[in-house]
Amino acid sequence: MEQKPFCWVLAGPTASGKTALSIRLAKEHNCEIICMDSMQIYRGMTIGTAKPTAEEMDGVPHHMVDIADPGEPFSVAQYQEMAEKAAADIIARGKQPLYVGGTGLYLRALRHPMAMGMVTGDGTIRTELEQIAEQTDGRYLLHKQLQEIDPETAARLHVNDVRRVVRALEVYRLTGVPFSQQPQVEAEPPFEYRVASLTMDRTLLYQRIEKRVDLMLEAGLVDEVRQLLAAGVPADAQALKGLGYKELIPYLSGNWTLEEAVYELKLGTRHYAKRQLTWMRREEDVLWVDSLQPDAYEQLEHWFVQGEKL
Repeated sequence: MEQKPFCWVLAGPTASGKTALSIRLAKEHNCEIICMDSMQIYRGMTIGTAKPTAEEMDGVPHHMVDIADPGEPFSVAQYQEMAEKAAADIIARGKQPLYVGGTGLYLRALRHPMAMGMVTGDGTIRTELEQIAEQTDGRYLLHKQLQEIDPETAARLHVNDVRRVVRALEVYRLTGVPFSQQPQVEAEPPFEYRVASLTMDRTLLYQRIEKRVDLMLEAGLVDEVRQLLAAGVPADAQALKGLGYKELIPYLSGNWTLEEAVYELKLGTRHYAKRQLTWMRREEDVLWVDSLQPDAYEQLEHWFVQGEKL
């Protein structure tokens, strides 16, 4: 059986030092970086998501950054499909894909993709549904149908994810059973994933988080949130439920003081970092590296290149 190509994954909690280490890996090992962060995908959200600056990127190509409108939801399934295409393109050009980010749900989708049902397809039904999708507002009509018969799957799929919406409707038409109640079968991922996660002393991590929040505020985070709202992004949009945005909206609407908003943001970010570490501990075969240790880079390099833990 032919060996599947490897993707490298550098995960870890917010403020753990992923950017600097990933850029060094990329420059020394001919990598291109694929963002694995559920907030950095949104355009116009730069400060609060801690996107690396052009100077920090140092010429290393980054994929899956600024690819979504903050006014629109973006599904895990969409991320998986787009990220896998990016990885295949990177490999085809003779380079190494390096995923970098702390969104564990994205990593789980990449390593353990779910097949879209065990039911054999029906070309007639699929063609009928695809023709509806091509009509004006047709994709919204299909998504509404899915909401009525299978609200759980509809909540998981974006209205623009026509292929999966059509498949879910097709499965229901063929079986009478909502897709969410079908046997869930794991699909075979197209790549192997070599995963490392950064960690550090919890007290030091929390200090770094607090400093990062202060720097974001100095860089203009309040104005960034204000501009998004002024541009018409709904306050309840999926994008604005992210850390750094949901805490400042009550301040801008006059319900909180800035001091209250900053307190909630720092507290929420500390809790999020803890959840990120907990999530990664559930993942199998992960190299854990204390990013503050002098040999942190060497440990990562040996794991990714040799597949061995020092």
